[in-house]
Amino acid sequence: LSPDCSFTCHYRCRALVRLDCSGPPGAGDEDDGNEQVLEKDTNVDEPSEWEKTELDQAQVEQRIKEYNSQINSNLFMSLNKDGSYTGFIKVHLKLVRPVSVPATKRVPTLQAGRPHPQGVKRRTSFYLPKGTVKHLHILSHTRASEVIDALLRKFTVIDNPRKFALFERSEKDEQVYLRKLGDDEQPLRLRLLAGPSEKVLSFILKENETGEVNWDAFTLPELHNFLLILQREEEEHLRRLRHRYARCRQKMQEAL
Repeated sequence: LSPDCSFTCHYRCRALVRLDCSGPPGAGDEDDGNEQVLEKDTNVDEPSEWEKTELDQAQVEQRIKEYNSQINSNLFMSLNKDGSYTGFIKVHLKLVRPVSVPATKRVPTLQAGRPHPQGVKRRTSFYLPKGTVKHLHILSHTRASEVIDALLRKFTVIDNPRKFALFERSEKDEQVYLRKLGDDEQPLRLRLLAGPSEKVLSFILKENETGEVNWDAFTLPELHNFLLILQREEEEHLRRLRHRYARCRQKMQEAL
């Protein structure tokens, strides 16, 4: 159990984990709560203003030049001879449920005085740390579903990709809007049309809410594990609420 991000795993799986858990506990709690109040989901079938824009070859080339002149890094876009282009997108992973990764490790056991390697093949679940971000180098015709597949491979997540969805996030008039991308939408094209500003457009990987869960399809151990996870989530939510009210109480007392 990490003291900073509350990451939990089996003792024998600890060596397999490669995550950066730096940062003080509770950092960003208040911002997360504020954003949840402001976010508004829109329907995946409603096209965004970026999706409606059509560009010819000359306009694409001009947009790429403007995009590269506005960024403060080396994450440039490049135009290819066939008319396509390549570039980077930044995806924020905001998953509230644990993900599953393969846990395969050679565990030495003593037999007849000699170590004997014994293979252990299992899957383990854990929470991705808050603020996890990944840059992907993709093509202009790379689809949203392919971006999700690439992200899961980067983190060796073995869950079904249909459990996740890619969202576009935008800020307008002090309001945050979220829209789920369709499987065939092209994130790099949206990035080019919106420009490099993260406030104008950013990408988020979240759980894909597909409806009611059929709990009868799970085994008793799985259901018991879900209850433990829900209990931890409830305790964490209560901790944040107590912390927020304690700060409000302290400010009011100082004002008095």
